[in-house]
Amino acid sequence: MDFSDYIIFADESGDHGMDKIDPEYPVFVLVFCVFAKKEYSEIVEPAVRRLKFEFFGHDGIILHEREIRKQEPPFEFLRTDKVLRERFYGAIGDIVAQIPMRVIASVIDKNRHREKYSDPWNPYEVAMHFCMEKLCGRMVAGGESGKLHHVLFESRGDKEDRSLELEFRRVTANQAQWGYRKVDFTRCGFEPVFLSKKGNHAGHQISDMIARPLGLRALRPDQPNRAVDKIWDKVVDWKIFP
Repeated sequence: MDFSDYIIFADESGDHGMDKIDPEYPVFVLVFCVFAKKEYSEIVEPAVRRLKFEFFGHDGIILHEREIRKQEPPFEFLRTDKVLRERFYGAIGDIVAQIPMRVIASVIDKNRHREKYSDPWNPYEVAMHFCMEKLCGRMVAGGESGKLHHVLFESRGDKEDRSLELEFRRVTANQAQWGYRKVDFTRCGFEPVFLSKKGNHAGHQISDMIARPLGLRALRPDQPNRAVDKIWDKVVDWKIFP
């Protein structure tokens, strides 16, 4: 089987558990960032690397949304240097606005999910099914049928990775259909890949930085959200469930 011309990075925001729901952020978000491999290697990776050289002097740094938002090391300079802070946020905004990518996102409103279903499905499984459905449709429409597509997830530990891989393979083998619409996932080949955050992949860092802002857009659609405004034209599929 030939390899796809695209690489897909998956990242999440929020807790997918249903036992305890954070009242400040009661959603689970799964994001697929889809890059053409040629553009990813020639445009995306160099752009992220240049930003790291400019602000840190090396490219070993990992851009992590939570640490940036909380201004934790190695981003503590954001607390003390307003000029540098504005430059840094502006540079990140420019990257996500300018790089070529397509975004598929699913947001699970956990309170509504629990209210609607007496035995609610795992939010991660629901979100993944939606994202995979949209990904498959777009790859087929783009002439990528019969090719092998790698979906890169950040590793969350052996147990969780095994559970996610099992569900991923159930979905892509057409064994986890739900809803009125049936999708033939076998039109494309899909393979999950689990990578450590320490792998320092530009695609995971970009998907990490946009996942929470998309969750906030779903929670508070009328609130100003510059981060989402920067990438909204790249969001090709967007689902809030239920």
